[in-house]
Amino acid sequence: MANPAPDPGIYYVPHSSKWPLVGSIGLFLMLAGFANLMNGNKTLGMPMTFAGIAVILVMFWGWFRNVISESVRGLYNRQVDFSFRMGMIWFIFSEIMFFAAFFGALFYARVLSVPWLGGIGDGELTNIYIWSGFEAAWPTSGPEQVGGEYGLIGAWGIPLLNTMLLLASGVTLTIAHHALKAGQRTQVLIWLGATIALGAIFLYFQMYEYVHAYRDLNLTLGSGVYGSTFFMLTGFHGVHVTLGTIMLIVIWFRCLKGHFSKDDHFGFEAVAWYWHFVDVVWLILFIFVYVL
Repeated sequence: MANPAPDPGIYYVPHSSKWPLVGSIGLFLMLAGFANLMNGNKTLGMPMTFAGIAVILVMFWGWFRNVISESVRGLYNRQVDFSFRMGMIWFIFSEIMFFAAFFGALFYARVLSVPWLGGIGDGELTNIYIWSGFEAAWPTSGPEQVGGEYGLIGAWGIPLLNTMLLLASGVTLTIAHHALKAGQRTQVLIWLGATIALGAIFLYFQMYEYVHAYRDLNLTLGSGVYGSTFFMLTGFHGVHVTLGTIMLIVIWFRCLKGHFSKDDHFGFEAVAWYWHFVDVVWLILFIFVYVL
């Protein structure tokens, strides 16, 4: 963060905060609402879900505002800066494990489950007596053709375009970071703004792809194992791009207000780390979901 406290021996301990409690309430409402929606109770599920999202947004606004205020007032020293860095590293590691679970599910379905059901390896008897005639081919919605027939989204259209957009956004963000370290604030705003625009364009094309999949291809979250893994991976990645874009917007306004110096700008670096992580996840996703 900017403006570390001059005394390196004093570690800033924040006062008691209401925001963790507010965030817990918001998460509970959102989870309970989403559970009701998944079970067909839209009357209760819809308002609870949106109420939870609203509470979480209020929590983010208030908590981030407090942290930014503390940073600008010079309450953070090098020890606090180190704590922030370690916290961000562990947060990104938890995100790696989050996506690893979904990629693991995709791997298990493609490499193990589908071949077994098709009679390959130990699944020969299963194929003969239970799923006779099922062929071990990917993509598939499973032996019972859950969700009906569907079309596929080709890798070399919008997915490739989105890959180029995210790769370009990583470049523009790196240029902005170097400009910040050089003290060129105008260049920071230009290149950071370009990164935000690229992220927003990526989200637009992903929403267009989803509408096309549901409306024209009958490819939905209910299209068996392929539809569920496709939308879980691309959907959660889209959520992360959305959050990353919002964080970049916050950092842009902080740069506009002069909150960062060329030597102390961990707030900028933390968002850059997160954005590059999102880029890498998309590259893996593009290869194993769209191409292979």
